[in-house]
Amino acid sequence: MAPTLVPQLTLTLKPGTAWSDAWERCLAVAPEAFYDDRVRNLWAGTWQSEGRALPATSPVDGSPIAGPPRLDAATAQQAVRACLDEHRAWRHTPLSERKARVSATLDALTEHRELLALLLVWEIGKPWRLAQADVDRAIDGVRWYVDNVDRMLEGRTPLAGPVSNIASWNYPMSVLVHAMLVQALAGNAVIAKAPTDGGVACLTLACALAVREGIPATLVSGSGGELSGALVRSPEIGCVSFVGGRDTGARIATAVADLGKRHVLEQEGLNTWGIWNYSDWTALTGVIPKLFDYGKQRCTAYPRFVVQRSLFADFLAAYLPAVRSIRLGHPLAVEQPGDPLPELDFGPLINAAKAKELADHVAEAINRGAVPLHEGSLDDGLFLPGQDTSAYLPPVTLLNPPPSSPLHHAEPFGPVDTIVLVDTEAELLAAMNASNGALVATLATDDPETFARLSPQIRAFKVGHSKPRSRGDREELFGGFGHSWRGAFVGGELLVRAVTDGPTGERPPGNFPDYHLMP
Repeated sequence: MAPTLVPQLTLTLKPGTAWSDAWERCLAVAPEAFYDDRVRNLWAGTWQSEGRALPATSPVDGSPIAGPPRLDAATAQQAVRACLDEHRAWRHTPLSERKARVSATLDALTEHRELLALLLVWEIGKPWRLAQADVDRAIDGVRWYVDNVDRMLEGRTPLAGPVSNIASWNYPMSVLVHAMLVQALAGNAVIAKAPTDGGVACLTLACALAVREGIPATLVSGSGGELSGALVRSPEIGCVSFVGGRDTGARIATAVADLGKRHVLEQEGLNTWGIWNYSDWTALTGVIPKLFDYGKQRCTAYPRFVVQRSLFADFLAAYLPAVRSIRLGHPLAVEQPGDPLPELDFGPLINAAKAKELADHVAEAINRGAVPLHEGSLDDGLFLPGQDTSAYLPPVTLLNPPPSSPLHHAEPFGPVDTIVLVDTEAELLAAMNASNGALVATLATDDPETFARLSPQIRAFKVGHSKPRSRGDREELFGGFGHSWRGAFVGGELLVRAVTDGPTGERPPGNFPDYHLMP
């Protein structure tokens, strides 16, 4: 009997979701911030035309989008000085008025929620569901602070200078905008550097809505090397908040330590999922696709599985069907114009260069002895006819990456899983601590006593028992171990404490050069 042939879908872009549609809506909503085909920088409460706009393309299909208008060091310093003037006025604004202005900003963000999410799809490749979630987490998270900030600020005052924010591109709303609005709620003017790799239009729209409500925000673009003197070393800066890679974070950590400046530095780490005396394979199968959300381009992604050798066959039987079910493709592609947007686990990586870099790492690891257990194909993805797919990388799973490979010790920040087999608890712990500090980890074991005994030896700030851990906010403390974090811990009240002054001699809990506080 001949096999049944499944017809290939012919997909089209959902009407009203093109980059040109999103851009026209931006021009209509915030003409002061969007001009012709470019965005403006923001300082001194006004939108400025200075800055050399670089060409940019969307990771979704390679089409041109707005690039960041890069400033030089002197202009960035001018923006910092203007922000200090705003800070000196804002820090004396009554808390009731600050709450009202932040609440009005949240209402405006809610009104334009879908446009903000659409910009995230085009600029950083987030599937629609995840883009909406990023916007919603920012809005809902800051509303919680508005409702609870009075008790958090008792006996506390704003910093002497504004807070400088330098964050990676992957969560412009739920990390960067969220932090900026909480910092402003606490009485500080805020500065943000637009990530070079993507998100500038989304941030520009969010800041335009905030400034209209009287929030003292500054948004500038430029290279890290060019702007670091102004955004990190300037004496006007009261605190530096950084989210990104270890190399840049290490340079900033050295600078703020030399200056004695308040800082919150969240950096990458190799988050691991250990399997030891475990049997709930159905639960593991269910969670694997969720771990691939946004192509593992998250600080709390789990790219490494450390598996008890005697359980390897059971692990593969649970893991492989799950990873084969993952859906990727163009986030805005539909079969019929009226169809809902696709439910994807991830779309493109941040750019074609990152996709090639990871593909090269995979090829190199295999050439040096790693065993490919799963290699997905773009042929199974949802794409428009003839579209550019150079930024897309299907899931890959490797067994035993060689020590010479970057995949052995570093976070890939993409849909590449690696598996390491171990025979003893000592090997399990050594493999789970490969990167000398991580943000999260999970130990999957049936035995609560085993978890209680081994989890304190895992060098991750949060360790889940057979379940993933997330960054969290609100009441939950967040930080990191070793090289994954420097400076003050955050989350709930500690996020407010990190950007305010309290009693004389107080120091926020966290990782500092002279002591380390266990969570």
